[in-house]
Amino acid sequence: MGDGYFPHGSLLRHVQSHRAVGQTYGQRALVVGATHPVPYVGTSSSTKAKERPFMRLSATAEAFESIFFGDRAEADRVLAMVHHMHTRVHGSLDRDEGDFPAGTPYDAFDPELMLWTMGMLADSSRVAFETLVRPLSSAEREELWQEWIRFGELFGMPRSVAPATAGEFDEWLGAHLGGSRFHVTEEARVVGRAIVTAMPVPLSMRLGVAGTNLVVMGMLPGRVRQAFGFGWTPAHAAAFAAITASVRASHAVVPERFRLGRNTGLFHLVSATERKIIARGGRTMELPAA
Repeated sequence: MGDGYFPHGSLLRHVQSHRAVGQTYGQRALVVGATHPVPYVGTSSSTKAKERPFMRLSATAEAFESIFFGDRAEADRVLAMVHHMHTRVHGSLDRDEGDFPAGTPYDAFDPELMLWTMGMLADSSRVAFETLVRPLSSAEREELWQEWIRFGELFGMPRSVAPATAGEFDEWLGAHLGGSRFHVTEEARVVGRAIVTAMPVPLSMRLGVAGTNLVVMGMLPGRVRQAFGFGWTPAHAAAFAAITASVRASHAVVPERFRLGRNTGLFHLVSATERKIIARGGRTMELPAA
């Protein structure tokens, strides 16, 4: 099997190979990403994402792992599939959303919106790794950011639209998170809360998933937690610190075959559980009336 776009030795591949990162960064990326209403509404209006959010999250995460870890043939199949899906994502806002008036266009191939999507993944990947594995050096942060730009390019994002350095990216994201364009729609708030708190898994896994959910919540910026209505008390902070310290310490004793690799089994289990709920006529969340 030949090398993929991120061969062995790639820092992005190394970061994402940690299962603890792969099991948490996607939830965080979706929630932080939903603070920009244009791409959120565009995706929600053009797909069935809000009707089966965990199936979408799992399928997307599995597709990304094909690009992180697969050879070029596997990655190219996924990229072609995603490109086809993105041709359906275009339109305009049907109502005012924060600073964005009704009629604001959205398109999955808009370079700025592609940067937004990639940037949420990149930031969440770094935060999850530094929270659950180890801190990155300044040079490693820069290397990781450059590889995430390469990831965005694979989907058609022009390199010229991306902040040139990791530091510039942090400033770009900070300006959004602290600025007036930050806006969470009513639907996004419901979906985001469910993504963090209601992942469908068998009863035997719920305690462990509750810990994972707390970690995801703790990795969110404070303004994002507040916007989605997540309570965060000193007790939450203490539990977050204890869980993440335990995960970091476990790397010294847990064999690599358990710590590293794809999360395919978990993704399939989550999808299958949500599919069963829907087949019984249930839902994994209750959406607000349109």
